[in-house]
Amino acid sequence: MQPVSMLQAQSSLSRLVETIKQGKAREIVITRNGRAVAKLVPIEQSSRNARLGVAKGQFVVPDDIDANNQQIAQLTCSKDKAYLY
Repeated sequence: MQPVSMLQAQSSLSRLVETIKQGKAREIVITRNGRAVAKLVPIEQSSRNARLGVAKGQFVVPDDIDANNQQIAQLTCSKDKAYLY
C-alpha cells in the first residue's frame, strides 16, 4: 500500500484499521511532510496456550502458603535490609 499522509490518516483511520484487520495490507506507513513517521500494523495474536492461568484447577494452594514468609526472609535477606513481611 502507498504511504498515507497524516491528514489522510486522521480523516480515514477507521478505514485504515479495517484494511489492516482484514489482511488487505500488512502495514500502512503514515507520513508527515513526505517523511515516514509511523507504521500501522496488525497485532500478533498470542497462542492460547501461552497465557496466565494455564494451570488453573490443576493443583490446590494450601491456606497456610504464606505462613513461613518471615522466616524465609530472615534466612535469605541481608541483615541491613528490611525486606521482612
